[in-house]
Amino acid sequence: MIYRPDYMDALKAFKDKPLVKILTGVRRCGKSTIFQMFKEELIREGVSQDHIIEKRYTDMDIPESITAKQMYDELVEAIGGKEHCYLLLDEIQEVPGWEKAINNLLEAGKADIYIIGSNSKLMSSEISTYLTGRYIQIPVFTLSYKEYLEFKKESDKSKTELLEEYIRFGGFPIIALGEYESQQAYQIINGIYYTVVSRDIVKRHRINKQDLFDRVVKYIIENVGKTFSANSISNFLKSEHRKISVESIYNYLRWLEQGFIIYPCARYDLQGKNILKTQEKYYLSDVSLKYSLLGYNRKMLDGVMENIVFLELKRRGYEVFVGKNDTKEIDFVAIRREEKIYVQVCEQIPQNSDREVGNLKAIRDHYPKYVVTLNEMDKGIENGIKIVHLSEFLVSDSF
Repeated sequence: MIYRPDYMDALKAFKDKPLVKILTGVRRCGKSTIFQMFKEELIREGVSQDHIIEKRYTDMDIPESITAKQMYDELVEAIGGKEHCYLLLDEIQEVPGWEKAINNLLEAGKADIYIIGSNSKLMSSEISTYLTGRYIQIPVFTLSYKEYLEFKKESDKSKTELLEEYIRFGGFPIIALGEYESQQAYQIINGIYYTVVSRDIVKRHRINKQDLFDRVVKYIIENVGKTFSANSISNFLKSEHRKISVESIYNYLRWLEQGFIIYPCARYDLQGKNILKTQEKYYLSDVSLKYSLLGYNRKMLDGVMENIVFLELKRRGYEVFVGKNDTKEIDFVAIRREEKIYVQVCEQIPQNSDREVGNLKAIRDHYPKYVVTLNEMDKGIENGIKIVHLSEFLVSDSF
């Protein structure tokens, strides 16, 4: 296992607090491994193994028809007369009504409770009913570039080669731990994608017209980093002689978001200081999903770079928006408590355009402003705007 300190720090910050800790993220992003790291950390701190109770609710020895009452009784029996235990519960959303059982365990006060899962059942409305104000969500993402370098520290490849590899193959730990040809890597990623789509979305939401759903998903993936609406998707499909309601498209978008395949990025009006309700952008939970479904194409690079920067900002706890400043667009406005940064992303700064730097110059405040590029020759500072290489931006300790 490769240590992932950011998630360990997040878990330890809430250790022994009377809150349910819920880890969420796309399948195979490393949540179960983080649990194992946390268990080892507890043992190093002196917690005896019989006070750490682990259950994975997709294992063969767990009955498919298990009820929340049965789950509750088993966990109460496992806790027994022990004064304080740690419950590590994996894929608990497979048990209908799990929220009520967990709430009862939390109220008993004999266990520190940690939960992980990969789909919308985990963050359903019942949590608000039973766990209001009594849980903390810790989002887990695929590997950051900094984590990827740690996974590859034994590699004899250069930093440039590793960055190119990260851009092409993304951050799923299973890929980073091996050495794969493109076709092999994308086959693995396709398997992850279709598990989420077929099991977590199509089957759960009983989507009858899967070919239409697949076409909507393909449209979204093709247009990562571009503003569009449910209406624009509907109109595009009409041009292909396919009919689908705007309401169905909204459902598809919501289900893909709940399955952690996509993340929305709303537009933010810098002058009115309000979030706009139309023309969102969407980004993928990992850039490799785009290449695995559409094939690698260097023309996609600007959008893929945006996706990578978006995820990095999300990992660091920023709320991320597309900035609208009158008629000018800023790729990202990232806000974290009292902090704010502005980021433009491009493969290289066009010689005949002032868009990247000019759009940032038009913002009349003193928050940090960046242009992130892949061109080493573009690096520098212009009117206080930092022009940095993608790799520098991704490994920086702070912005």
